[in-house]
Amino acid sequence: MRTSRPMTAAIGSVSVPARAQSPRVLARIALMVLAVAGERGLAAPVLLARAGLAEDAPVAWARPDATLPLADETRLWLAAVEALGDPGLGLRAARQIRAGQFDVLDYAVRTAPTLREALQRLARYNALVHDVAQFDLQPQGQTLRVVHGFIPGMGQPCAPASEFTLGSLVVVAGQLAGSPVWPLAVQFAHPAPADVSLHRAVFGQLPAFGAAVSALVFDTAVLDRALPGADPGLSRIVTAHAEQLLAQRPAADLPLAAQVSRQMAERLAQGTPTLAEVAAALHLSERSLQRKLAQAQTCFADLLEQLRRELALRYVADPRLALGEVAYLLGFAEPSPFHRAFRRWTGCTPAEARRRALG
Repeated sequence: MRTSRPMTAAIGSVSVPARAQSPRVLARIALMVLAVAGERGLAAPVLLARAGLAEDAPVAWARPDATLPLADETRLWLAAVEALGDPGLGLRAARQIRAGQFDVLDYAVRTAPTLREALQRLARYNALVHDVAQFDLQPQGQTLRVVHGFIPGMGQPCAPASEFTLGSLVVVAGQLAGSPVWPLAVQFAHPAPADVSLHRAVFGQLPAFGAAVSALVFDTAVLDRALPGADPGLSRIVTAHAEQLLAQRPAADLPLAAQVSRQMAERLAQGTPTLAEVAAALHLSERSLQRKLAQAQTCFADLLEQLRRELALRYVADPRLALGEVAYLLGFAEPSPFHRAFRRWTGCTPAEARRRALG
């Protein structure tokens, strides 16, 4: 069957990615979700059951290096939000974040001399806790735009996970600076919830929702101030350890669809990638690759369309790229087919989408 939709499993009215072949994340994230939900009266066994997870899973998650499938983390977030009727759960978790919660990554960030360096370390070492999440730091004159999302072909984080991530950046920045650090702008790719009062409290403003990407914008003058608690000696030790762990980390065992998307992404700038090229790169025959993708309920053409759409949204939202370049970066031979495709994907032109993305 030809479809661009991933396999899903329902939890009440919530539909989330299936577990099969899921990339992995640090299990401490799941423990944090259980703790925050528990504080709001949702017992761990009840939440685990609603998420379709084993009741004894937290025992395994308590190991320092334990991981779990990204799909299971998503199930947990969405089941907690649904059970509590609390779309702001991710922001509540962000407000409670404390030093050491994410081990080496956390200490590498918190020992940085400036907030700019802290963000650079976050972008570099985030692979220690998540297989597919990434941070793109985009300088824009006197500002720095921090874009958060998944690698191309892997979709986007669920709303509570995305809000936890960006919310925790603002909370940790304030902890390090010793006073609130408000972003100049905030945007999320997911729709706006009914109640945005918590968003105003965490970010100091109302975010833009339904954006091309999820991002924060900071004043570089604020980011470049020396942090009062910086410890150069400890910083050197922690970052050396982080570099060692990063070098030792095995490559993520990504689903075949994600591997295909990655191979496509590497070839797009040279033109439209072909099935033969990607199959050869993955050491498969064309027929075998087609069969395996069909078993995953997708196909080569749908993955290419999905990849181009995801990258188009990211590229159009990045002011460092001229709109004329985007078509060629996506493998289109000329701009007009790209503009038609972009309008089909989004209902607007690339120029309109950029104006919205940049406020």
